[in-house]
Amino acid sequence: QLQLVESGGGLVQPGGSLRLSCQVSGVTLAYYAVGWFRQAPGREREGVSCSADESFYGDSVKGRFTISRDNAKNTVYLQMNSLKPEDTAVYYCAAVQGKGCSVVTDVIYNYWGQGTQVTVSS
Repeated sequence: QLQLVESGGGLVQPGGSLRLSCQVSGVTLAYYAVGWFRQAPGREREGVSCSADESFYGDSVKGRFTISRDNAKNTVYLQMNSLKPEDTAVYYCAAVQGKGCSVVTDVIYNYWGQGTQVTVSS
């Protein structure tokens, strides 16, 4: 059974960086698309980035965040630079079998992790 575990969240000052990890177990990552989503209190879940045959980014993070994957380690990473207070949220990774991914909708993903908190504050 596929399981996703996020790690790497924490408290960081504005302008700082964090790298999130999404460890995938139970399947071969190479056959799956993985997305990163976030949700702040009182707001809808927002697509951040996703990785499949191509990578995509939400408009609010383009140029600041980079998604990468190490299929040998079954891990997907989200490098977050130039962090802003509005990036504060719980970040989730999600997976779906196949070669396509989306940051516009989360309905295609059928596996989700528990989330990791990212707080950007001085």
